[in-house]
Amino acid sequence: MAVYLVRHAHAGNRSQWSGADDERPISAKGRQQSSGVMALLADATITRVSSSPAARCTETVAPLAEAHGLTVVVDKQLAEGSEPRPCIQTVLDPSSDGLVLCSHGDLIPKIIRRLSADGMRTKDPNLSQKGSIWVLEVDDGKVVSGRYLPPLLA
Repeated sequence: MAVYLVRHAHAGNRSQWSGADDERPISAKGRQQSSGVMALLADATITRVSSSPAARCTETVAPLAEAHGLTVVVDKQLAEGSEPRPCIQTVLDPSSDGLVLCSHGDLIPKIIRRLSADGMRTKDPNLSQKGSIWVLEVDDGKVVSGRYLPPLLA
């Protein structure tokens, strides 16, 4: 089964945003990266889409969810500053086939490091560029391989 771990798209400069950081939207470049996420997952079977509460995350995966007739489910476990263990448990859940999780650049590398330490095979470096995707292959309750898809500007 496959689970897709998406880093939110470009959202401009944090220091130049005057509102609450969770309300910072994706930029024009981010909208292109969001289209790139859709292109990268064009052939994937998507069954659920979950996202950090941050607007930049929900906006990144909303078009993907809509294209599959789904709604984005907000999950605080994907928020910036969260611990990786609950996300990993979600990935390992047998009902997670086709799940898309959208999160942040601090959490995703922690998840990948933990999965690699637990035996996940990958040839890719632990990257998490904005608009990128980790494709995680899960078999019998274990992530057996991970493949990094760099961002596309569609």
